Amino acid sequence: MTHNTSTNFNNNRPNRHYDVASQRVALLAAALSSFFTPFMLSAVNIALPAIGKEFGLDNVLLNWVATSFLLAAAISLIPCGRLADIYGRKKLFLTGVVFFTFSTLLVAFSFNTAMLLITRFLQGIGSAMIFSTGTAMITSIFPPKERGKALGILVSCVYVGLSAGPFLGGILTSNLGWRSIFIFPLPLGLLIILLVHSKLKMEWAEAKGEPFDLKGSLIFALAVILLLYGFSRLPATTGFIFTSAGILGIVLFIIWEKQLENPVLNISIFVTNRVFAFSNLAALLHYSATFAITFLISLYLQYIKGFSPQEAGVVLVCQPVFMALVSPFAGRLSDKIEPRIMASIGMGITVAGLLYFSLLHEQTRLMEIIVNLGLLGIGFALFSSPNMNAIMGSVERRHYGVASGMVSSMRILGQMLSMGVAMICFSMVMGKTRIVPENFHLFINTVQILFWLFSSFCLAGLFFSLARGKEEL
Repeated sequence: MTHNTSTNFNNNRPNRHYDVASQRVALLAAALSSFFTPFMLSAVNIALPAIGKEFGLDNVLLNWVATSFLLAAAISLIPCGRLADIYGRKKLFLTGVVFFTFSTLLVAFSFNTAMLLITRFLQGIGSAMIFSTGTAMITSIFPPKERGKALGILVSCVYVGLSAGPFLGGILTSNLGWRSIFIFPLPLGLLIILLVHSKLKMEWAEAKGEPFDLKGSLIFALAVILLLYGFSRLPATTGFIFTSAGILGIVLFIIWEKQLENPVLNISIFVTNRVFAFSNLAALLHYSATFAITFLISLYLQYIKGFSPQEAGVVLVCQPVFMALVSPFAGRLSDKIEPRIMASIGMGITVAGLLYFSLLHEQTRLMEIIVNLGLLGIGFALFSSPNMNAIMGSVERRHYGVASGMVSSMRILGQMLSMGVAMICFSMVMGKTRIVPENFHLFINTVQILFWLFSSFCLAGLFFSLARGKEEL
């Protein structure tokens, strides 16, 4: 039987009380953590050469310094969201901040490669606890008419963290060494812990007493590991084998979950709740279409325009700056205008920006690139906050944690898919040739093809964004 879960949610609000003081504390804690973890993620990328030099890492191991974090987060997000629904969102959020802060300290004092990779993996688990509960906590404590504004602030903080990471990370690494990147934000982690422990007295655990599906969580973890490892190996044959095995694992996970009364992920919600299903699919397609933009434009600026890494970084930062500036505004608008409309407008703007970059050539003016990056930043912001508002507003309170984990899972899977498509395209068009002047035409052709592909991804996402139906808030 088809039903709109958002209607059930709205009709089951006994004794709802929104405490303004608790709202402010929860929003501040969630906002700080939304800056903390993305900052660390993007700052590490700047420090990778220095880390590789100290530990003598080859390209494969250096890649795993970054990938181990994403892998741990990907396999933990949905199970952590379910644990939060059962045992309490504040409790798991606080545990996640403690876990992330402590593992960050351990990374700073890593003395060999094994310890570095293990502590980065632990960081990823901590970030999953934070991201699967922070959004759910805000959704729990803010009424529907104010929720979009609060979620917009969280999205803005994520973008500020992503944009500040390379800039501050570069300064810290150059002057104090790569370990300073992991020591610098520790006081912020301690502040969040103190704030939540002493000031936030509320707790949310609408699924309290329900069993946790450990077996399903393990199947999901194995499937995601195979899938993401397969993406990282594409277009090699082993990449296709592992990716196929990962897809098979996801199918087995779905079959297992459908048999359970209390699954780690309620599969039926994708069938009975079109808003939830289509909004998540739109998010997956949006991230798949946009994550590789920074990678491609960075290569273009450095190889074709001859920019230094620092100069390229200054140009690229305008995109997340626009995201950060517009996200709170977009979230606030989604409280007044149907989120489906706002998110679709944002997706449409993104399609236009991607199509423009598909016309990129060697003589494209720098100002055109900067303006288009700003346009894409606005499109991202108009899509992300309202789409998240639509997802969180479409489920019952007992599923907030899982819904929050699903949003983050779509982001990570989309990011990996985006880079996988880029690597396949480079391999097919350029082969194993280097990006040197005599091959610049091949590089430009590859970039143009990729932006055409990404435009089609985003166009499909626009269809699902519009087709999701109207949310009843």
